[in-house]
Amino acid sequence: MASGILDTSTLILIDGLLAEDLPTEPVITAVTLAELSVGPLATADPSEQAARQARLQEAEAAFEPLPFDAPAARAFGRVAASLRASGRKAHARAFDALIAATALANDLPIYTCNPKDFAGIDDVTVVAVPHPERPSPRVL
Repeated sequence: MASGILDTSTLILIDGLLAEDLPTEPVITAVTLAELSVGPLATADPSEQAARQARLQEAEAAFEPLPFDAPAARAFGRVAASLRASGRKAHARAFDALIAATALANDLPIYTCNPKDFAGIDDVTVVAVPHPERPSPRVL
């Protein structure tokens, strides 16, 4: 696929990922920027705060994020209903649910290192990206 949404986990780990595992035209959502904005405030370690702030600023400079707009808000209803039907709660993974709604509204797949985060959401195409710290299993 040419275009695809990088979820927050994928964006954070992007330096360790292979280009062939990512969309040729990556985009992010405003929700990802919101999630990244929490990072510097969620640690007391000054060097980690600086690293997280740098990651946020790099994302802001590199991407024009897809907004969480009226179509995404309407799609969120479908996401929340899907999660409820699967026994999961939308608020438990609120950022992921909002990213999924944005993906639905823009008819784009989500590229993620954590595909389980999007389990139970109907109609969302999730592309699993190999985690750089977890090598693929060897086939003998």
